[in-house]
Amino acid sequence: MLPTLHYSIDAIRDEARHLVETGSLTRQQPIHSLCRFIPDRQWSDVEHELEVNQFLLRDRIADLFSQEDWSND
Repeated sequence: MLPTLHYSIDAIRDEARHLVETGSLTRQQPIHSLCRFIPDRQWSDVEHELEVNQFLLRDRIADLFSQEDWSND
């Protein structure tokens, strides 16, 4: 049996940040865009974790990044 991965909100944020930094996604795309990069069988776990943390799939990826420090401020 394969081990089940658990996607915490921090893991989801890290994955989203990585995808934005590499240019695979933009900050303005909906959170649902992450589904292209997460295996289908684990997407329901991600959806649940987002729901528990009061995120909607139509929210923007930038909404996941609660506080950011800008180096040029």
